[in-house]
Amino acid sequence: MLQILVIFVNMKNPVSLIFWFVYLVVIYYPLGILATILCAIVTGLGCTLGDHRKWGYYPGMIWSRFMMALALSPFHIEGFEKLDPSQSYVFASNHTSMYDVFAIYGWIGRPFKWILKEELRNIPFVGKACELAGFIYIKRGGGKKMLESVKRAEAILQEGVSVVIFPEGSRTSNGETGSFKRGGFEIAREMHLPIVPISLSGGYFLCPKNRYYPVPHRMKMVIGEPVAFEPADVAEEKQLIEKIRQTVVAGIDPQINRP
Repeated sequence: MLQILVIFVNMKNPVSLIFWFVYLVVIYYPLGILATILCAIVTGLGCTLGDHRKWGYYPGMIWSRFMMALALSPFHIEGFEKLDPSQSYVFASNHTSMYDVFAIYGWIGRPFKWILKEELRNIPFVGKACELAGFIYIKRGGGKKMLESVKRAEAILQEGVSVVIFPEGSRTSNGETGSFKRGGFEIAREMHLPIVPISLSGGYFLCPKNRYYPVPHRMKMVIGEPVAFEPADVAEEKQLIEKIRQTVVAGIDPQINRP
């Protein structure tokens, strides 16, 4: 049924467009906003009163799967068997869409913390819930500010959770995977943690940067083999980061990553 609806609303005709925008106004936005506020409240209260590893993950997982279903967008994951349940990782993903958050949160299958831009702290409800959940806000400017973020991440990781980074820094504006910045990888190096490449396909066509509504489209996540990240010097670090980027790019599915 979901596949049929996806085909229908992707048809380029006035009927499908009218159907979709009525759906957005009447169902998608009201339920999506309500679910987001509810998730933020439950997460914040749960993390304040209980274990932030559980309450910082499971409400968000349910919320993310609900939002993907609400967008009428089927999802597929491959490579989950490559992960060791007892190991913490730094997951490094390409960043195509705001729906990347729902894809990873909904299906990565283990407690983790996001590494977020400091500006996201100001989002009503969500920013405070992320702070209470122990998510790590990266302060721009490097030096002492970056060191503070790394130390915060180290404390979180010692509690047995993983972290997720978008090394491009922001969503792609053209659908292509940009260069990876070094910042988030500092945490993996300091903590001697493996990097897991994550390849996301389809998100750019579901909801690209600078568009504030989704159009149903399949998404896929491929989990790559963990990569040991202990470079001897800056030159080797750059080579490893580029190798991880190439692995991410190679895992993008061209059959899904198109209109």
